[in-house]
Amino acid sequence: MGRIYQKSHFFSFSKMEEHCAHCDFKYEKEPGYFIGAMYFSYGLVVAELAFTLAFSQFFFEEAFDMRILLIMLGQILLLAPFNYRMSRVLWLYIFNKRRKREVSSQVEENYFS
Repeated sequence: MGRIYQKSHFFSFSKMEEHCAHCDFKYEKEPGYFIGAMYFSYGLVVAELAFTLAFSQFFFEEAFDMRILLIMLGQILLLAPFNYRMSRVLWLYIFNKRRKREVSSQVEENYFS
């Protein structure tokens, strides 16, 4: 699969490519196609915050310190571009299994012929 995003910066909300340069796969099928990716983004944020809360328990005396909230807020803001991009990539991979089977069958045909 080719590049999905035009820029590869970690801290930027990059614009997606229209089509895959390798197989000409159209990424956005229709307007609003990636609305469901927000659920993946939410899941990523919850997993990251749970890990941060569990990890921070070793560094603070109280079970819940207000400084942990500041750390979590900073984490949400810092990782927002990453979560945005990753959730869209996960959405593409999960809901385009048919396309992957077609590509893999074409590869097999070309390889064995």
